[in-house]
Amino acid sequence: MKKIHFIAIGGSAMHNLAIALHQKGEHISGSDDEIFEPSLGRLAKAGLLPDRMGWYPENIHAGLDAVILGMHAKADNPELLEAQRLGVPVFSYPEYLFEQSKEKKRVVIGGSHGKTTITAMVLHVLQYAGIDCDYMVGAQLEGFDVMVRITEHAPWMILEGDEYLTSPIDRVPKFLHYHPHIAVISGIGWDHVNVFPRFEDYLQQFSLFVQSIDKAGLLIYNQTDEEVNKIAETADISKLAYRKHAALIEAGKSALITSAGKSVPIQVFGAHNMFNISAAKEVCRAMGVDDSVFYEAIGSFKGASRRLELLFEKPEVIVYRDFAHAPSKLKATTQALREQYPDHHLLICFELHTFSSLSEDFIDHYHESLATADEAIIFYDPHAVSLKRLSLMEDARISTAFGMDRIKVVRDKKQLIASLNHISKRPIVVAFMSSGSFNGLSHEDIEAAF
Repeated sequence: MKKIHFIAIGGSAMHNLAIALHQKGEHISGSDDEIFEPSLGRLAKAGLLPDRMGWYPENIHAGLDAVILGMHAKADNPELLEAQRLGVPVFSYPEYLFEQSKEKKRVVIGGSHGKTTITAMVLHVLQYAGIDCDYMVGAQLEGFDVMVRITEHAPWMILEGDEYLTSPIDRVPKFLHYHPHIAVISGIGWDHVNVFPRFEDYLQQFSLFVQSIDKAGLLIYNQTDEEVNKIAETADISKLAYRKHAALIEAGKSALITSAGKSVPIQVFGAHNMFNISAAKEVCRAMGVDDSVFYEAIGSFKGASRRLELLFEKPEVIVYRDFAHAPSKLKATTQALREQYPDHHLLICFELHTFSSLSEDFIDHYHESLATADEAIIFYDPHAVSLKRLSLMEDARISTAFGMDRIKVVRDKKQLIASLNHISKRPIVVAFMSSGSFNGLSHEDIEAAF
């Protein structure tokens, strides 16, 4: 049994890895300066919640086999400094996942958008097909207890490949640590401008990702994405291109059309999900899953948590939530809702939450991303701006950046609820899009507004 300490155990991926290693039989300890739900409840249930909040060098001792460092911690973290002084091995969670999967075949799903959903689709199909695998995915999935699984026996490791930085002392993208045997690039749209200030810097990370693929490996890529195509052309490995899966919408329901002309009803929708399905199908085929089994399985896939997730439905009101925050994601989700509900009034509530979205240098990239919506509410929290040490923008500047007429900017939850209460259009479809929480806006708050 190994003794492993997590610095910043409350992170989304970190707490899931801690629970996975605990379930494997390792001795786990951890620390953090603040922990929120759902991490708080999950750690408490597993008996891994720290007794007190804060960083304490005495948590670190020579008897530890490893320290796993989260991105939330700083380079001068007292516990990190003590681990370095004692010579305790320090890993980021991507490095540790690679250590745990060295003897496995690794599948890594990368791309600016769609990677969580593609990973979730692959896992759903593999579970249906009875193929044993370990995994790490960035959202809670139906039928899976945790977001990370690590065993000694599973021959495969399925990894969502994030291009954001690894840790405060390892400032390279997470996906560069995984060295996949099968890799996916779903698409490229500039994001994370706080660490990749030029688009060229961002593109370079995907070139490096392709170079990290095993020389006998396979790159599966979106043929319709210009930047992905350019990068794929340089890859000196086996390559397989995919396009949007054929589909139709009838009476508000989507169905895939197979190459044999068969209709396969599905529970997800939107052009972006037809691309995601094509990518997942190619991954599963490369892993030995017959297409007929894939189509049997994908019909019961309901999506990943917060990825175009249906919150509730009542007469003439349908409400979704989505993790969309980058311009390309926002546009794809809005277009998907427009196509699925052509006769409904479409309201988008979007929270400017990430560094990129809150930056005036980047805000113009959202121009016309909501063009297919009937109206929009933009949630702009001055507190979030101050936390990221950015300058406040005027409401008019934000409205102009989005380039649509029916748009309103609100700056707190009270204003948002008041704005929702004044919307009387019916039938209506509403989508709440953010990587945050609209300052704690609850399901009950939303339902009461409609």
